[in-house]
Amino acid sequence: MIAAQRTVEQGDGVAWLARAPLPADHAIVTSLPDASEVATLGDGWAAWFVDTVALACRQVAEPAVAIFFQTDVKRQGRWVDKGYLVQRGAEAAGSHLLWHKIVCRVPPGTITMGRPAYAHMLAFSRGLRLDAGRSTADVLPSLGEMPWVRAMGVAACQAAARFLIEQTACRVVVDPFCGVGTMLAVANAHGLDAVGVELSKRRVRKARRLTL
Repeated sequence: MIAAQRTVEQGDGVAWLARAPLPADHAIVTSLPDASEVATLGDGWAAWFVDTVALACRQVAEPAVAIFFQTDVKRQGRWVDKGYLVQRGAEAAGSHLLWHKIVCRVPPGTITMGRPAYAHMLAFSRGLRLDAGRSTADVLPSLGEMPWVRAMGVAACQAAARFLIEQTACRVVVDPFCGVGTMLAVANAHGLDAVGVELSKRRVRKARRLTL
């Protein structure tokens, strides 16, 4: 059996995505940066976020999927709902919501401060429709292991990988904001090839060798 392949490129994820549409067997699974990670955008972060989601949804093939893992933030007494922002971007691209999962970051009932106790995981496609008889859990009880502080939890990544294998024809996972490569490593562990893009040279090195 041929081992699953992984490629990690250093660069800007948005510019990389804009190069060309992805092949039909490629899916995007990613977590877009928070405003605190791209401080130069200032008040323009929300518009950038929505536009980037729209780009990702357009660049996957019509029957393929784009999956986003995002955690809201509480900032200066106001709630920033990233699940809402993701849906705005997907709608602008003509994509439809396949499922919206809630991933518990801490046990239910726990009071949190700067971030809520849960994260969103949302899957979109322009052409794919799902069989209701093959539904999967809407609430994941735990993120799972986090190889770094901003990582997608391993359990969430595993849920995304299983969905791709069982209910889509996608066999390559693309993460244009891959960080240290958690989603890439989980994809490889499930036999899926993976392509990542990351600005940081240090994180690129980690993403190329991370195993779980």
